[in-house]
Amino acid sequence: MGLRIFRVLAVLLAGLGFWNVAMAMPRSNLIVGVAVEPPGLDPTIAAPTVIRDVVHLNIFEGLVRINEQGKTEPLLAKSWTVSPDGLTYTFTLQENVQFHDGTPFNSSMVKYAFERASSPDSTNAQKQIFAPITKIDTPSPTEVVIHLKEPSGNFIYYLGWGDAVMVAPNTAADNRSHPVGTGPFKFKSWSRGSQVEMVQNESYWQKGKPKLESLTFRFIADPQAQVSAINAGTVDAFPNITTPELFDQWRKDKRFTTAIGYTEGEVVAGMNNARKPFDDVRVRKALMHAVDRNALIEGAYNGYSIPIGSHFSPNHPAYENLADRIPYDPVKARALLKEAGYPDGFSFTLKTPQMAYASRPAELLVAFFADIGVKARIEITEYPAKWISDVFQKKDYDMTIIAHAEPLDIGIYAREGYYFNYNNPAFRELMHKIDQTTDEKERFSFYRQAQEMLADDVPALFLYQWPKLGVWNAKLKGLWKTAPIPVNDMSEAYWSE
Repeated sequence: MGLRIFRVLAVLLAGLGFWNVAMAMPRSNLIVGVAVEPPGLDPTIAAPTVIRDVVHLNIFEGLVRINEQGKTEPLLAKSWTVSPDGLTYTFTLQENVQFHDGTPFNSSMVKYAFERASSPDSTNAQKQIFAPITKIDTPSPTEVVIHLKEPSGNFIYYLGWGDAVMVAPNTAADNRSHPVGTGPFKFKSWSRGSQVEMVQNESYWQKGKPKLESLTFRFIADPQAQVSAINAGTVDAFPNITTPELFDQWRKDKRFTTAIGYTEGEVVAGMNNARKPFDDVRVRKALMHAVDRNALIEGAYNGYSIPIGSHFSPNHPAYENLADRIPYDPVKARALLKEAGYPDGFSFTLKTPQMAYASRPAELLVAFFADIGVKARIEITEYPAKWISDVFQKKDYDMTIIAHAEPLDIGIYAREGYYFNYNNPAFRELMHKIDQTTDEKERFSFYRQAQEMLADDVPALFLYQWPKLGVWNAKLKGLWKTAPIPVNDMSEAYWSE
């Protein structure tokens, strides 16, 4: 009641000219800008990471969370134990937790959420997380016992992803448009093409959170419109701005906080390995030799990134720097094309999502390829719907550019039917070993072997790590500067005076 009275008083004072007094009122709302509108609001039924950017850790929560440092922490599970053979996980759940509609959260909800995600008709993008599960027991409302058919070295880590959040049976069917979770914010409305509004969950189980009364995600695709919104203050924060060429301007402006961080995203030019001429490793290597990664990063992201030589994040302790494995060498590229039977090059179509982070490097790649006699035609493809349909599902493409933002996702090259159409039994077997290995040192060794295998086989052109360039009001605190998972966690965001 006191806060409402203070707001009314502030308005009256402002009307009387006491503007400085009114401006001293602490803010309780936050407007966050993001470049891409999600196709839905349920992260457990669709692949686009833009869904998780909006709802994960804000509306939905899982048994564990991954913090800004990439470490796994308890969340809806306050503790857990693992059997010596790595096949049984026993979770002790938080008490007195409710979904936003008042439904109690308990062990039966965990059983429902995971069985739903692993069911034959599930469209969960990370079904492999749940594949090892054979049975889920619920001996009490606050205890869940998950049995696996084989060890899963990253099982707890995977449970921190947005694909493994908790949903309730009575609301799951409507989560795509009206999400109901256990998180610090409750869904209020979705104005298609404009914004998603949330309000504070006053019954949130973690005391003192959230610090905001309302949270809005506003969708602004056009880079110049993003700049105008930040400068005019119509959005308070853009956690990942898509105009790197203007970033230095904000770094000099004391009105803003700027953050140079990284996502776990690998920006790659994926190739259809089942379609000629990309079915020939010599052609794929030739295209990789044609790309000057440093010049690409300078032109596409104003130098704010680092080159990669395989599909693995430089932030991970098992990372191996393979950027020079297939170095920039146009002469070598032309020789490989000739050896593969393409002395005069060839032509193909580069299907590019309409996002700036993809269109900028696409134009540079076209120039690099032209230098070795290869003609690439850019075809702008609406993202996510059109790109998901044409490239990801139908695999109707030659080459595309995309940032794979899920953490530790090198295993996508082992998935049968994945859009790369990459078929390497040795790589699949290696990834299976990784999944089953609980010894961290041994698992990291396998990860390095997997990186080297991809670097040599080039199923995609490995370009650079996707940076995270954040800009927000200098009075705004509690935002993440880096992103170990796709998320904009606003549970601890607040305004300083």
